[in-house]
Amino acid sequence: MDQETARDLATAARVATLATITPEGHPHLVPCCFVLDGDTIYTAVDAKPKTTMALRRLENLRTNPACSLLVHHYDEDWTELWWVRVDGMGRVVEGGQERERALELLAGKYEQYRTVPIPGDVVAVEVERWRGWP
Repeated sequence: MDQETARDLATAARVATLATITPEGHPHLVPCCFVLDGDTIYTAVDAKPKTTMALRRLENLRTNPACSLLVHHYDEDWTELWWVRVDGMGRVVEGGQERERALELLAGKYEQYRTVPIPGDVVAVEVERWRGWP
């Protein structure tokens, strides 16, 4: 799959899985809503119920910024299957103009974010590599 197709499929997708690495070196996976802006992917800690806003994924990125985002599509017709993996370096955006821009972009893609404020931090992933199949 070429990079342009991978970008198009990822941009249109509604959900992905963010993979980070714990300080102990273990994988940590969480589903997320996301938006692509140039070569940066944004996802945010939203208002869905959580035990804390200090989430493991944020601490993981502060310790080790290497991360991946996996977007995929399954269909009983296996000729329709595809996946896109984005590898990059993540960071936590706690405030400022970049956070506001990310929240605007997320609200543009997801109607729920237009009515329910996003109280938490934003994760920014600087894309280094696109991979995909088929």
